[in-house]
Amino acid sequence: MAPIALLSVSNKDGLEVLARALVERHGFQLLSSGGTAQALAAAGLPVTKVADHTGAPELLGGRVKTLHPRIHGGILARPDQASDQADLAAHGIPAIALVVVNLYPFEATIARPGVSWDEAIETIDIGGPAMVRAAAKNHRHGSILTSPDQYAGFLEALDQGPISLEYRQQLALGAFRHTAAYDTAISHWLAAQLEPKPENNPEAAASPAATLRLELPLRQGLRYGENPHQQAAWYGASATGWGAARQLQGKELSYNNLLDLDAAQATVLRFPPEEGAAAVVVKHTNPCGVATGASAAEALERAIAADPVSAFGGIIALNQPLDGAASARLEGLFLECLVAPAISAEARQLLAGKTNLRLLELPAEACRGADPQQLRSVLGGLLAQQRDSEPDQEADWQVVTERAPTAEELADLRFAWRVVRHGHSNAILVARHGQTLGVGAGQMNRVGSAAIALGAAGERARGAVLASDGFFPFEDTVQLAAKHGISAVIQPGGSKRDADSIAACNAHGLAMVCTGRRHFLH
Repeated sequence: MAPIALLSVSNKDGLEVLARALVERHGFQLLSSGGTAQALAAAGLPVTKVADHTGAPELLGGRVKTLHPRIHGGILARPDQASDQADLAAHGIPAIALVVVNLYPFEATIARPGVSWDEAIETIDIGGPAMVRAAAKNHRHGSILTSPDQYAGFLEALDQGPISLEYRQQLALGAFRHTAAYDTAISHWLAAQLEPKPENNPEAAASPAATLRLELPLRQGLRYGENPHQQAAWYGASATGWGAARQLQGKELSYNNLLDLDAAQATVLRFPPEEGAAAVVVKHTNPCGVATGASAAEALERAIAADPVSAFGGIIALNQPLDGAASARLEGLFLECLVAPAISAEARQLLAGKTNLRLLELPAEACRGADPQQLRSVLGGLLAQQRDSEPDQEADWQVVTERAPTAEELADLRFAWRVVRHGHSNAILVARHGQTLGVGAGQMNRVGSAAIALGAAGERARGAVLASDGFFPFEDTVQLAAKHGISAVIQPGGSKRDADSIAACNAHGLAMVCTGRRHFLH
């Protein structure tokens, strides 16, 4: 009797080539259902419909098609078990040697804006996972394919003779990973729909999950990690975050590129495009130049001018599309990467000569749809936290000095506070007129960061403002700021010695605003 191959796939890439080879080169009989059977018949291939094979019609609008003993008995039967063979003979069930199944596109469905609950639920596959799991369980006696990427390799192995047990074991592993990823996507989506939202129930929403389950596909292997001797890989979803970015030119992204791009994008997201153009230059995950402007070109020019030395070899992110005028500002500057929500044809043409520049488009909706949970590894485990992305409530800010900031100073403080949270602690930032002038970050003490930021600003610090991501433990930072001509300061407050810093501001005529919220970035 000819071996039977059961094919039931949502992704029909490569289906005809596989099925034709199975029939013409290896004498398989094809068994299929629904759209897969129609596609095979349209290709002129002989196929038996599942309903004809089982003698049972498809039910419930297609919800029940392959859930039948004549299907699962054929998949699960063991040739070396006499009782199994007796059951097959008694019920006239033929064995199924090969199962080719991939599942309904649940992730693609929920990635669409405005998808309804009912539409998502109907895309949950039932019969498909059951067949995949059955075939994977019985891998000693049959093969399971769950991706078009496996078809060519399987046919090559089949051409060489009987499929080895080792190969079938690898196919079974792939199958269980396939169903695990599918179930994870469903459970994550359901949790997002049903679990309490922080704004509705902060206490319940803050409770950590009892178990953390991750199932992320491999996007690409990376040449190396932070250093050439470290192996690295990139895992992530394809519909949101960096997985949804489109690289238009340049070499493959590296481990460090992705870290820097993420830091740059996180910073530029603080500036909604409807409020005006903003540009961010990042070096080693710290912002070294951030600026706003009347256009993308102006914002980009000002961001680079904020620290042109550090901008060399940097990463740039824009909150508005990159056009030809903005691209012209990059002439003569070496950059690693640039990301914008869109890039015009003129800009692409102007930048085509920068063959080493990695040019990416990342739509804003892909950022909004990314998982708000942030994970970091520690030895033997993971730390999880909510991403620090919530906007600050300016209504909670307090002027704590005798002098209140002027309207111009307040605008500068607002800008500086948006940016300082993206420098590694202890972060100090000097800014004026919507442009960073100096950034100090990652130092072991706050006054050290202040010295770096104020030194970078130089004479431009006079009349500028200073922001700190954490409170001042001593008055030394304020004293240094006053010496350099800073006019106003913004910081979270909360130190036992706040009074000393406030008194120092009053003594030098500085205005100080306390936000009540710190933004450490370790």
